[in-house]
Amino acid sequence: MSTVGWIGLGKLGVVCALTLAKHGGHRVIGYDPSPRPAQILRGETPPPQEEGIEALLASAELTLASTPSQVVASIDRVVFVAVQTPHSPAYGGEQPMPDEPSDFEYQHLVQAVRDLCRSAALQAKPITIAVISTCLPGTMNRLIRPLLNEWTTLVYNPAFIAMGTTIADYLNPEFVLLGADDPRHVEPVLDIHATVHDRPAQVMGIESAELTKVAYNVVISTKIVVANALMEICHKTGADCDAVTDALAAATDRVVSAKYMRGGMGDGGHCHPRDLIAMSWLAQRLDLSTDVLGYMARAREAQSEWLADLVGQWAEQSGLGVCILGKAYKPGSDLTGGSPALLLAHQLRDRGVDLEHWDPHVDTGGSFAPDQPGVFVIATRHDVFLQYHFQPGSVVIDPHGYMPDQPGVTTIRVGRKT
Repeated sequence: MSTVGWIGLGKLGVVCALTLAKHGGHRVIGYDPSPRPAQILRGETPPPQEEGIEALLASAELTLASTPSQVVASIDRVVFVAVQTPHSPAYGGEQPMPDEPSDFEYQHLVQAVRDLCRSAALQAKPITIAVISTCLPGTMNRLIRPLLNEWTTLVYNPAFIAMGTTIADYLNPEFVLLGADDPRHVEPVLDIHATVHDRPAQVMGIESAELTKVAYNVVISTKIVVANALMEICHKTGADCDAVTDALAAATDRVVSAKYMRGGMGDGGHCHPRDLIAMSWLAQRLDLSTDVLGYMARAREAQSEWLADLVGQWAEQSGLGVCILGKAYKPGSDLTGGSPALLLAHQLRDRGVDLEHWDPHVDTGGSFAPDQPGVFVIATRHDVFLQYHFQPGSVVIDPHGYMPDQPGVTTIRVGRKT
């Protein structure tokens, strides 16, 4: 049994802290400036409405500290920080959102970490601060890292839990998300998780973990928006919403799976872009509440424009010519219908860029070798491109993130750390 700290005992924090104490066998020392956690533990205030909370309160022990310093003095190593990062009420979703979006509010998180860092320094005690609070990517670097000192190590460890099922979600997560500057930093946090479940860990950099947390929720919201767009179409055409979505849910090879969940070029083929465009026409004909499908078609083109901007920047900076490698939309094939590689070439030519374009599976009447420096864009993930040797001074822009480094060549794996 270890002694673990827990800062932030709100609706979710108090339930997770109690669950860790009960099912992990740890002594948990918690702190929250609000009197509510103590009132819940004494039975003076109703607990959050959670499945199994009454049994948990009856059998789990949670010790409350009077200050963050007392928490630091009591723990073995790890303190979890689960303080709120709220929006103002206007951004809660209970009313139409304001015209301008807003970041979360981080003052509570900053104060909690500042108190822990100060306490660790005064006590000359090494601690690992595991931040659970939801934040946007870059927040730890901008607001939390400057607070750290030689006694503190930062791990970002957000939880994927939902109100009402917090206990079950905490005990049976899909995976444990851990962000750290050094993978070794996560070991004491992972050891604690291992006392309550055997689920796998996803270990990555802190910025990647920050983004994964909010992206998880965004993907869920996206699925709901698409399902509700289909519901609206069904209502106006006589189709049955449940029949459609049940059929899609049964497509566990492509639709409900890990397939296509990877950054790269846009979608392609004789069906995908044109189906979005046709559905956009239908949305307008039916006067849908929102043309989310048309937005997806426009988003595909806008994302390709962004990639064209990136190519143009490197071409201007290097003074080299541009060559797009790949015309097909499917690796190892000559299929070019709806190809995002052709879309990118079109967008670059519209900007006045004079470029070469080669695909060994499409342009079968000739041959190509990168015999002079250039800006090479890997538009199709053909395996044969792995064997290409680029001249020193070249720039290789790889949206797929699969090209190897070569001496004297700048390789830009788009969206990946290199």
